[in-house]
Amino acid sequence: MRPLTAAVLGKAMATLVLGLVVGVVGTVQHRWHEPWGVVLCLALVVAGSVTSRAWDGWPTWVTYAGGVFFAVQALSQTGPGGDVLVPAHAAVGWVWVIGSIVLALATGMLPARLFRDRPRGERPGVPAGSAGEPPTEPVAPTGPSWDPGAPGPGEPGR
Repeated sequence: MRPLTAAVLGKAMATLVLGLVVGVVGTVQHRWHEPWGVVLCLALVVAGSVTSRAWDGWPTWVTYAGGVFFAVQALSQTGPGGDVLVPAHAAVGWVWVIGSIVLALATGMLPARLFRDRPRGERPGVPAGSAGEPPTEPVAPTGPSWDPGAPGPGEPGR
């Protein structure tokens, strides 16, 4: 497990803000044009979750998911004047509240190898450079203009 450095904590706070913004925007906009509003808002949750997980792993993903959860739950309550952004009788509201949490958690449970930015290396048992075609030999240029002892481009003359 990696230590929590100032850089990791800074990224975690940035993804907390991202999660809060995604939760607020999604809660306000999920009823826009049924069913496309909730579909776009859930896609926004997945995009933010993948971004936060790929950015720095678990610490950033946990703070993002916490921000989404907090914003959705806080804005789903009845307001001081009796207003509601997520009515309890509307199915699209339940799809948003439950779907945002489920999709954020599902993205967090994906294998870590999907988020690595390192090359995987050569596959065992497959010769380098072979993709089903026979290997080709490098061909040297021929003709009067080619001199193996001549300096290459950008090299000083002899």
